[in-house]
Amino acid sequence: MRLMPAYYNEHDPKAAAWLRELIRNGLIADGFVDERSIEDITPADLAGYTQCHFFAGIGGWSYALRLAGWPDVRPVWTGSCPCTTHSSAARGANKERDWWPCWARLISASKPGTVFGEQVANTAHWFDGVCDDMEAMGYAVGAAVLPACSVGKDHKRERLYFVGHSDEHGKPSRTINAKTSGMCRHDRDPRELVLSDGFPHRMAYSGFGNAIVPQVAAEFIKAVMS
Repeated sequence: MRLMPAYYNEHDPKAAAWLRELIRNGLIADGFVDERSIEDITPADLAGYTQCHFFAGIGGWSYALRLAGWPDVRPVWTGSCPCTTHSSAARGANKERDWWPCWARLISASKPGTVFGEQVANTAHWFDGVCDDMEAMGYAVGAAVLPACSVGKDHKRERLYFVGHSDEHGKPSRTINAKTSGMCRHDRDPRELVLSDGFPHRMAYSGFGNAIVPQVAAEFIKAVMS
């Protein structure tokens, strides 16, 4: 049986349902949605997939890759680890675990060539650990803190975007230096309602709030591609 090009791992049943709906409508890459916890995923489960999206939400990374001109058939892994342990909005009320080690385990075993990730901006200590882990795996790592207003949104919503890249032998293939200073404003069609996540209304609905701003991620991806 031929595998679909993309694998989506999303533990929230509501978000997983939206992923399937967006796939059916061709709005994100065709793929399989796995609702198991990332703790239960093995490297063998991911064999044969071109793209793997973890903590997938409602498909923001797949949508961002398309906006950036990254083809569905080009290999990549993405992930946005849950941010409740870092988010100021939680005000320390949520002590959910750090899920990076679970994702790092799969990255280390599968060695994808390119890995994109994202986290709230005030996570320097957390990201230091991510960098140490990825560099130990053989990745060159680059990052930029970008706000939603950098692409014309009317709110700040700063996020740390990062990328790890290695060649087919698991060695850093080049220095990553995302050139974000020349980012242009995003010109949206005034006829289309866009929510603060950056998703068109037809894509978000009850999934609103469970996503990156894909236009920002797309600019970061384009900077890395260039």
